[in-house]
Amino acid sequence: MSKLTHLDETGAARMVDVSEKAVTDREAVAEATITLSAEAFEAVTSGTASKGDVLAAARIAGIMAAKKTSELIPLCHPLAITKAGMEFETGDNAVRVIATVKTSGQTGVEMEALTAASIAALTIYDMVKAVDKGAVIGGVRLLSKSGGKSGDFVAEAVARPAAKPAYRSTGGAGRGRVAKPSTLMGEVVAPALARDASGQREAFRAFMTARRLRATEWAKEAGVPAAQIFAFLTGKQRSLPGDVAERLARAAKARVEDMFR
Repeated sequence: MSKLTHLDETGAARMVDVSEKAVTDREAVAEATITLSAEAFEAVTSGTASKGDVLAAARIAGIMAAKKTSELIPLCHPLAITKAGMEFETGDNAVRVIATVKTSGQTGVEMEALTAASIAALTIYDMVKAVDKGAVIGGVRLLSKSGGKSGDFVAEAVARPAAKPAYRSTGGAGRGRVAKPSTLMGEVVAPALARDASGQREAFRAFMTARRLRATEWAKEAGVPAAQIFAFLTGKQRSLPGDVAERLARAAKARVEDMFR
């Protein structure tokens, strides 16, 4: 078992000394899911919650939480975050929260991403608890990380209900108005399979896990940006461009359809 770096030789808690570590670009993506009653889910996605725009509030809360992580988690380092982004997917009376955090520094932003996802989910609960005190938050986990000495990490696939496109918040002008699903332009669906975007993503993650493929190394061998893989895995991009999928398949010595079964 690897040594726990937050404990010294006597077992006392400590903040890890990162002064000798190299400064590298780092990114982490985390998720959380909150399962709601049908009434609460309708309030979230239609913009009719009594407290206002639920996802707009959750978005801001997640970003604030990422910036405040070192004040909440005792042994985290204060970091100069260069990006904190929040996305939401809805489906089967649940909201999936996806937090992405970036920095250029000597330690990673995994805790910042996890904190952002958790606080955003808690904010959704706070916004709907008047109609659903039984809402359940779960599935908090790290989806991926890149940069640093330990290299890349991509979480294994888990079974998940089909998700609808993320809804964009309507802002102050949207009370009572149905939120519109976001549209991503210029995307090409790589495999013509009978799977939704979430199913393709989980199949792709399982393919990587089965073949022990590391995103950065695989992308380099295929001659494509690793950011394309991470964007697809974390839901920021609904599909891989066709040419990217073909290059990745060739590098993995597989067919494109094999990556999405």
